[in-house]
Amino acid sequence: MSASAPANPKVGFVSLGCPKALVDSERILTQLRVEGYDIVQTYDDADVVVVNTCGFIDSAVTESLDAIGEAIAENGKVIVTGCLGKRSELIREAHPDVLSISGPQDYGSVMSAVHAALPPRHDPFVDLVPRRAADNDIGVKLTPKHYAYLKISEGCNHRCSFCIIPSMRGDLVSRPVDEVLREAEKLAMGGVKELLVISQDTSAYGVDVKYAERQWRGKGYQTRMKALCEGLSELGVWTRLHYVYPYPHVDEIIPLMADDKLLPYLDIPFQHASPRVLKLMKRPGAVDKTLERIQRWRSIAPDIAIRSTFIVGFPGETDAEFEELLDFLDEAQLDRVGAFAYSPVDGAKANDLPDPVPDEVKQERLARFMERQAEISAAKLEAKVGSRQRCLVDAIDGELAIARSMADAPEIDGLVQIQNGESAGLRVGQFVDVEIMGSDEHDLFGEAVEND
Repeated sequence: MSASAPANPKVGFVSLGCPKALVDSERILTQLRVEGYDIVQTYDDADVVVVNTCGFIDSAVTESLDAIGEAIAENGKVIVTGCLGKRSELIREAHPDVLSISGPQDYGSVMSAVHAALPPRHDPFVDLVPRRAADNDIGVKLTPKHYAYLKISEGCNHRCSFCIIPSMRGDLVSRPVDEVLREAEKLAMGGVKELLVISQDTSAYGVDVKYAERQWRGKGYQTRMKALCEGLSELGVWTRLHYVYPYPHVDEIIPLMADDKLLPYLDIPFQHASPRVLKLMKRPGAVDKTLERIQRWRSIAPDIAIRSTFIVGFPGETDAEFEELLDFLDEAQLDRVGAFAYSPVDGAKANDLPDPVPDEVKQERLARFMERQAEISAAKLEAKVGSRQRCLVDAIDGELAIARSMADAPEIDGLVQIQNGESAGLRVGQFVDVEIMGSDEHDLFGEAVEND
């Protein structure tokens, strides 16, 4: 009687942080799978646990340290990677028993630590052949099958005074455009219906490689945002742009949105509207030009949805400057907005600025800001009642189908609740036209009228 083959070594994985960190997790998980490791869902089943951390703001640091502590308590063998890995002394102080610490994108160190803690199973028949993912393998994805994040670069050349990301992820390093387009093509062939383009600064894509041209499908494409979007438009899927700085050349992609080659959606972190506060933040500060450009974008692509994030209570922000921010909201009429009360981040230059805003004032300003934006959002969504919206189904919940319109990115924007989802026979990952019957501050409600 032949002996049964030994079980594959088992790795547990905890992924924290932003979509960029999620892509890092996907790459590590893909390599683990290629090398014969099984990925398991519980601490008890794992032989070792990898925790991919976030360290951008204090609450993220706390969440990461707590996750490491939980993994140590439940399993005992823990490998730490990600942004907080750049502050190894902080991790060691809290959790001296972790096996290894590495920073973001350091996939080699993670795999070396896994090998040391849990050697891959030896197979004499295949170990002489280098293992790699198949050419048509899109790797492990942590998103649903119908959408995926497409990371086009690492790092950032900006030195915003409130941000420590460059110290964690380094300067801008753009991926070659043909490599990005090939990955996108594999994702589309694998059933992905929506690509979410992410980076630290999508508008700066290619500046570090002087916009070098590469070949894809027999045609030359520059390593540049517009050329990338033109290539992605050939795939017949939704393409959504995130983390776009408001550089002048962003204007060049708006006609692609008007021609239905790119989703009419821009995620632009404006952060503030006072030129003086923006200067303290070390951000672009031509607010009048920003408003003019938003109006011009809407004249070219009337359906464009603009989402942004803002910081209130930044050091030195006066009452008058906060009122400037509220006035900007009224004029810009942005579709989706997130806001944060300023919180000092260990290592950020903004910590040294004078005149910190008292916490109670920050919270009062945040409440007023969100109340103002809620009124704007509610009005913009109400204006869509009676329209027909193309949507992508994310989930089926009883009789309802939960979907997103072209104006809604997953997890950060609103939803479209399709009341007759079950009776219409809708499926996850399916496009459907929805007649909008109602709205609230965040979501739309309607009925499916046509589907593929």
